[in-house]
Amino acid sequence: MGSTIVREVLFGVAAVLRRYAVLLLPAMLAASGLAFGAGASGGSSLVSELSSIQATLMQVGPALSAVLFVLAGIFYAIGQMLPPEKKASFHTAAVNIIIGAIVVGVLSVASTSLAIASTHLLGNLTANTTA
Repeated sequence: MGSTIVREVLFGVAAVLRRYAVLLLPAMLAASGLAFGAGASGGSSLVSELSSIQATLMQVGPALSAVLFVLAGIFYAIGQMLPPEKKASFHTAAVNIIIGAIVVGVLSVASTSLAIASTHLLGNLTANTTA
């Protein structure tokens, strides 16, 4: 009985997280306030937005990666207590969370070089279109 309640709570939390993950990217883009119709200043606005996203990723990325590893361990441990058909789904979720944690960790480490490369690319593109 107790494992059924735990399972229902975890599936409810997973559904809520999925719903908010779908809304996260559009909300982030809407909050960034990028204006592409501003002519030459639009390129500098885009570069400054990329710099702020890079700074945020460098600050939040490693902590988010660690939290995802802990969450994957919790999913794996809960899966050990469930019947075999549910154990497989929890182990799959744990592996998927670990992959996400690794991707977040790699992106937070590589964010500086990615930001520099994209700034150079955007600088070249805006210089070519305004000339």
